[in-house]
Amino acid sequence: MRMVDPKQGGHDLFWRALWAFITLPGVVGVLIPAVIVPLDPWRGHVQLIGVLPLAVGAAILFSCVRNFLLIGKGTLAPWDPPKHLVVVGPHRFTRNPMYIGLLLSIAGLSWTAASPLLAAYVVAMGLVFHWRVVFYEEPWCKKQFGKEWVAYSQKVPRWLLRRNIRKIRVEDFSRRM
Repeated sequence: MRMVDPKQGGHDLFWRALWAFITLPGVVGVLIPAVIVPLDPWRGHVQLIGVLPLAVGAAILFSCVRNFLLIGKGTLAPWDPPKHLVVVGPHRFTRNPMYIGLLLSIAGLSWTAASPLLAAYVVAMGLVFHWRVVFYEEPWCKKQFGKEWVAYSQKVPRWLLRRNIRKIRVEDFSRRM
């Protein structure tokens, strides 16, 4: 696993990754839901079971951000993307675990807050994320990472988790790792 070297801009990269995390998932997954929930006229009673998907989604998201920083040497932000294709951790099972983690977290929050309006927001964001992946991110990855991306995209599904995870290895996608 390649690690960020502080002598080669690692501290700067950490702050850029933190800023990207605050501005993107922070806004989409915290700020906007914080505005939606109190405005939801159909809200029910708090359901603590929603904390479970919220926590699982957050763990997935944090793991991906960490891997983008340490292995990809970039951030989740489109203005500062990874320099290397990340195919470890949750990326072994699905090509878009960050979006899945974020949506799972917001869905958990929706469940916890018993907010149908926030649930509708989750569905809308799922569609937005899908379009972004198909029309922007995948063409960019193909151009940026070439054959490595093509091999990865043929082995790992876009959204749904792979059933037989034992056969997926980092070596299948990259000789660098």
